[in-house]
Order: sequence, then C-alpha cells, then structure tokens
Amino acid sequence: MNHLLPRLHQKNPSASMELTLASSASAKTALLSCRQMRLGSPKLPNVWRSSLWRSRSSRRNTSLRTVALSTTVGLGNTMEAPAANAQNVNYMWPDKKRPRICIVGGGFGGLYTALRLESLVWADDKKPQVVLIDQSERFVFKPLLYELLSGEVEAWEIAPQFSDLLANTDVRFFKDRVKCLYPCDHLGTNAPTAGTVHLESGLLVEYDWLVLAIGAEAKLDIVPGAADYALPFYTLEDAHRVDKKLRELERKNFGKDSAIRVAVVGCGYGGVELAATISERLQEKGIVQAINAEKTILSNAPAGNREAALKVLSSRKVQLILGYFVQCITKGVEPQTLDAEPKSIDSAADHSESVTLELQPAERGLQGQTIRADIVLWTIGSKPLLPQLEPSDKPYDIPLNARGQAETDETLRVKGHPRIFAVGDSSTLRDRNGKLLPATAQVAFQQADFAGWNLWAAINDRPLLPFRYQNLGEMMTLGRYDAAVSPSFTDGLTLEGFVGHTARKIAYLIRLPTDKHRVQVGISWLLKSTVDSVATIQTMLTKAQSGS
Repeated sequence: MNHLLPRLHQKNPSASMELTLASSASAKTALLSCRQMRLGSPKLPNVWRSSLWRSRSSRRNTSLRTVALSTTVGLGNTMEAPAANAQNVNYMWPDKKRPRICIVGGGFGGLYTALRLESLVWADDKKPQVVLIDQSERFVFKPLLYELLSGEVEAWEIAPQFSDLLANTDVRFFKDRVKCLYPCDHLGTNAPTAGTVHLESGLLVEYDWLVLAIGAEAKLDIVPGAADYALPFYTLEDAHRVDKKLRELERKNFGKDSAIRVAVVGCGYGGVELAATISERLQEKGIVQAINAEKTILSNAPAGNREAALKVLSSRKVQLILGYFVQCITKGVEPQTLDAEPKSIDSAADHSESVTLELQPAERGLQGQTIRADIVLWTIGSKPLLPQLEPSDKPYDIPLNARGQAETDETLRVKGHPRIFAVGDSSTLRDRNGKLLPATAQVAFQQADFAGWNLWAAINDRPLLPFRYQNLGEMMTLGRYDAAVSPSFTDGLTLEGFVGHTARKIAYLIRLPTDKHRVQVGISWLLKSTVDSVATIQTMLTKAQSGS
C-alpha cells in the first residue's frame, strides 16, 4: 500500500493565493445562517446540546467550545490577521468552487496532514484550498527538545518556522488563536458550509472540511504547588525556560561547593530522558533525583530500553525515589528527611530559593519523606487542548471522552460530524487489542498520513481507509552520543550507546517535515559531528603526549 506511506515532498504553487476580507456584516450573516440551519433541525442528538455540559457528569461531561491555539504578520503563505480588537471579518477563499480544508493545530498531526494533502494528486477542480492555524509561528519536533539542554541541536533545527516549511506549497498559514467552533456538518453533507472557525483576531474561516490537531499541554493542577513551583517540559518555550533556569543556577554556583538539586517528577520516557540529559550536563555539580509512583521506571517500555536507562542513570548517580508520589510542593520549608548522600545534602543546604516536595508512599509500609530542590521538572499528566469556553449562542457539542479528546470512528472522523477529522492528542482510538493508543509523535505522524488520504477519498467519493497503527519501535535519548532504540521488527534487540544515538538521529532526520529542512539539518549535524570528532582526536593525542 504505497499510497499510505508519507510523501511529504513540496510542490511549487501554480499561482499565489489572494486574501480579501469581507465586511463584518457578511461574516455575521454567514454565522447566522449556520446557526439558523442548526436551530431549524427537528432531530438533534443529545450529545450536541450544550446544556448537557452542565447537567451531566458522565464521560461526555466536557464540551468542545473554544480552543487555546496569536495573530500574525507573515511572509509568503502566512496571513496577516486583523487586530485583536477588530470587528469580525470573513476570510474569502480564493476559489469559491474548490473544497476548503481548515486544519486547527500545527503539530505532527496538523502539519503533516497539510503536507500529505499537498503531496497527493488532485483533479484541478477538486484540489483543496488548505488553511493551517496555530498559536505559534514554529513547528516543534518535540522528541528532540532534550537535545536543546545538552547543546546537541539548535532551535532552528527542531523548531523551523511554518512560513519556511510551507513556502513552496499552496497551504496558507494563520498564526492565531481559535475562539469558537461552529460545526454545521451534522445537518447533512449538502449544506452550503460544514461550519465556521472563529479566531480571536475576529477572523471567521468557513470550511468544508475541518481537521482537529490541537495537541495537549502539561497538566500541573493535579498537585498543590506544582503550577507555582514546577516547570513542565512540553513546548519549545518550556525547554528555553528550563535551560535558562539551569544557566542561572550554574552561574550562581560557579566556584562554590554547593550542588544544584534537580527533582524530576515522573519516570516515564520524558522523565528518564530529562534525568539522563541533565545529570550528564551538571555532572558532579548537580544532584538529580527522579520520583515515580511505581516501583520501576519506564513500566510500559521494552525491557531493553528500561535496562539501558537504569544502567545510564546508575552510572551518573541519579537517585531514583520509586514507590512515592508528590503530595504537594511548597516554598522555603526545611526538609525533615532527605534520601540523599550526607555530604551532598550539606553542600546544598544554603539554597535559600529552593522548594520542598512532600512525598507519600504509593503503598503501605513506607514512611513519607521530604526533599528539597532548586528546580522541579514536571513530566506527568497532560490534557488535550480542545475548546473549554462556551460561546453565548451555545453551538452543538463535539462528542468528547473523559480526557477531552474527540470521539472518532476508525477512519478518524469525529462521530456525528462527517466533515470533521481528529488526529493526535485530539482524537481517541484503540489498537487491535482494545488498548488506547499512546499520545506519541509516532501515532500522530501515522494518523496524519491516513487523515490526508481519507480527506482525498471523501472529496473524490472514494471509500475511506480505517486507521491501523503500526508500532515501529521505541527510542529515547540518554544524553550526548547515548540513546536506546528498540525496533519492533526484532524482538529483544536494543541498540545502545553511540550506535543507538546514531540510529535515533537518522530516524528523526528522515521524519523532519520537508526535504529542504532535512538537507539543511543533515548538513548541520554532519558538520557538528565532524568538529566533535576532530576535537576528540586532539584531546586523545594531547593526553597521549602528556603521558609519554
């Protein structure tokens, strides 16, 4: 099935798209028409009634209402949106006959769906007009965020601008926040419009097809004090904040005997990768403690990855506090018990700006303990960024599960909404064994391929394909030139150390969005590797000469 493989090559646009903004009166007329169509329907499923959001406490007790997706002045295919306080204006698509696709969210699911649509072969009258909306001007390749802390990559390599990635495509990018969604597709696919996306800038985007790819954000409200004193590691901004905080602590402790205390909450992939990266960066100048409620790390990972991680964490003296959960995080409280080496505790005792984590055992038989940290990194819990604010006219809800993900069928279409697809963290699907698919870049990457194909099929009246997730294996970084890779095609095989690091970098290089960006990043990585190799050889020669 070669048509299912991602073909993310770029095309030269045949003509530049023109953007005109209609008066606010016509925009309001479009929205009013959409709402009147919904209100006039005699048969409305209860799942779409916003009043149920207040009255029910079932698994659909969350309604899709607004999305936290800023407004842009852009280049090329990037649109300049009106000011935030401007009246509502209607985005006029260049062609009134060709299909209109609006993609909300520019992560793996959203961007790769747009590129997949661009790569397919279309009849001239059916080639869709595509708009991509995101709050950021950059796409972020999240699996490589850890390399920012180790200095292996630069920001442009893993966070290129959408204007650069889409420069040679017909995809139009809007940097904006989505305020409301007004779907009309439940009234029938022959309606004049399938719905309208209302942006914070006042721009109204009517669409024939909608793709929800909004992603998720860190969930810090599950433990008191986490939102105030813990730093998440989920976005490019998060990575910059963590790096800035570490630099401040490194400068503050330069030339002193005091150690930098780092507490990592969670020992899934994110927590373990952070602990390994930061412990390597700080070396003897830091104390890294990783806290996990389970009695082991990486409980759902392949055994080879878990063993490789344990070996690296042990060699870097990362302290694992297993079987404990964080009860609260407070400021300026003297710890009662500390599970750390005595000399390290004494050396860190002068940190006046540290915070305290109160830990409770997950099982009976263990005593609670309290630890101090100069920086707390939070890697557990996430919540989908689906709409959370209800507009005054109460549009019909999109069905959500308890986590706030859209309920979809196996073709990735939202149930009850034949013109809306959902991918990545915005969707909920199970594998062949009935297990929920993980919220990973690999899943979103594969779903984007199917979503793009199924949009093509729907527009061309072809049968849609059911999504089938294929686990290609799991990879994790363990620091500079160190990683663990467990491919799915061979049981029991795990690539570790430099070999695993090289395999991981090559795999992610191949998955970068465009050919142009892949070439630029590949050359950059090759030059860095060459320089590092020369420096290593020079160091070895210097040591050999001094020893002789």
